[in-house]
Amino acid sequence: MKFAVLSVLACSLACGATLADGGGSPDAALQSSIERTVREMGLSSHLRDHRFSMSLVDVTDSTHPRYAGLNDRDMMYAASLPKIAILVAGFERIREGLMEYTPAVKEMFTRLARFSSNADASRAIQKIGFDYIAKVLTSAAYRFYDPAQNGGLWIGKAYGGPNDYWKRDPMHNISHGATSLQVARFFMLLDQGRLVSETFSKEMKEILSKPGIHHKFVKGLDSLPGERNVYRKSGTWADAHCDAALVEYKDRKYIAVALMKDPKGGEILPNLIVKLDKLVRGSGSPSD
Repeated sequence: MKFAVLSVLACSLACGATLADGGGSPDAALQSSIERTVREMGLSSHLRDHRFSMSLVDVTDSTHPRYAGLNDRDMMYAASLPKIAILVAGFERIREGLMEYTPAVKEMFTRLARFSSNADASRAIQKIGFDYIAKVLTSAAYRFYDPAQNGGLWIGKAYGGPNDYWKRDPMHNISHGATSLQVARFFMLLDQGRLVSETFSKEMKEILSKPGIHHKFVKGLDSLPGERNVYRKSGTWADAHCDAALVEYKDRKYIAVALMKDPKGGEILPNLIVKLDKLVRGSGSPSD
């Protein structure tokens, strides 16, 4: 299988890719800020008990992204959030000429992304194939699931319907899993036009725009002044509450990811994104 994206080891994604390969270090000021924010929100026990992980990337200056993370290599059950893996695998299959990109396929992708349609997600998984999705996620081009980084994005079952089960991830036995770091890398690659191709990255970005479910991060952002574009995928099941978004303002841009196991996660995440938004937008000019 050939891929258009260079190996993660070779690509120059600055701090994001370097961290994904086990090197580099978080931005000290941003790291200190998110640690303080989490303490003030009373989430220290969540971190200690590994019921919460997060990543924040200020990509306002695309040549010098600023990264911070907490428990960011913890593999957690992420409900519908890993549906982003369906998109990248689907467009790889389309690029290889193994699947046609029809208006019906685009509508299917859009419904599974914006409205988190389980029926469309399952239909897309069966069309693309579990094996193909896993090959994309574990490929040298992406390494979205990397044993050296404690796992990452994984889809081990569909979201209902016939032929639903495949296999759970080999490290943690999770059916729909993610680490905040690998989700952040997904959105960074998306923003840089490095998912599949620049053209297909634009398609995926458009598909992830205009969120159809107004809760968690979107609910919090809706409470803030200013015009913004939001490219987002969330996940919810029982006490698993997850969200990830690329947020663009005229003069600021950042990626936020949060994975949480808490019945009140739906109330916590709107407050979290408000605080993270203020951290990035109040951090001075990109050159500071």
